[in-house]
Amino acid sequence: MMQPIQKFFPKLTTPAKVVIVTHQKPDGDAMGSSLGLYHFLIQFSHQVTVISPTNWAGFLNWMPACDKVINFEQKEAICKQIIAEADIIFCLDFNVLYRTKHVAPEIEKASAIKILIDHHQEPQTEAFDFGISDTTKSSTCEMVYDFIVNSGYQHTINIDIATCLYTGTMTDTGSFRFPSTTASVHTMVAYFKSIGLQHTPIHEHIYDNFLESRLRFIGFVLSNRMEVLYEYNTAIMYVYKQDLQKYNIKTGDTEGLVNYLLTIEGIKLAAIVIDRNEERKWSFRSKGNFDVNTFARQHFEGGGHANAAGGRSDETVDETVQRFKQILKQYEQTLQ
Repeated sequence: MMQPIQKFFPKLTTPAKVVIVTHQKPDGDAMGSSLGLYHFLIQFSHQVTVISPTNWAGFLNWMPACDKVINFEQKEAICKQIIAEADIIFCLDFNVLYRTKHVAPEIEKASAIKILIDHHQEPQTEAFDFGISDTTKSSTCEMVYDFIVNSGYQHTINIDIATCLYTGTMTDTGSFRFPSTTASVHTMVAYFKSIGLQHTPIHEHIYDNFLESRLRFIGFVLSNRMEVLYEYNTAIMYVYKQDLQKYNIKTGDTEGLVNYLLTIEGIKLAAIVIDRNEERKWSFRSKGNFDVNTFARQHFEGGGHANAAGGRSDETVDETVQRFKQILKQYEQTLQ
């Protein structure tokens, strides 16, 4: 049974071998929370290693200490050894171990203390010794901030920590516009500003750092790969492998694409499916009370939050899109 994370606080100051792991294809919140925690823990003389199950978007490489993150797929043997020898493993921004891809079995068999910090629904609590799962939180970055403050070490927050945690909170709240942006989020940001955080360069690093080809790709898919199903107040976009290849799309270049669909007046459900090598990856976004977490869990082996979730399919793009359209008929009244 997972114990409250507060019970771990007394162990914070005892130097240990610490591993921080996040989900595959880490986004701003995953990388920001991991690196923010890294910069906090090294102040206590812990030996800290951040491991990502896969590669990540290039627009995150500027983050402080991102160059120290190890890609498990590139250095599998080294990562396995580090995990096996760890005293403590922090698991950030995922609710179930399989979201760490090939890292999951290594975490399962490790003898380390395992700690969860996450804001997704239905956590795999039996896999962790200590932890906190809070779906009301805007981001895992906000939860790492709470972890630092509640443990009594707010005074250790420096610009590197603030930069990392601000980045993930900003990206997971849609630049502070999603309903998850509570008063506590702004209180946290105000504290970061009070110690000297410069927020404008962070926005520029994340949102103004792409190649021309990405903008042309977005124009192409909006013109050629989008359907608006007004009878269901739904918009869908589908991206084929040849589209990604034509515009040389890299990891992270499709981030936020699904949000364009929600800008259409009256649209309550937005969905995008992208043809990845091993599977078709879905992203779902919604407005109001339509729960895409439940939708993704029931139909596309996924989950997430009430208004933002992901899923997958082994079908072809055309097959999974057809099935999506058939499934929509069940929700015609709900989406009105």
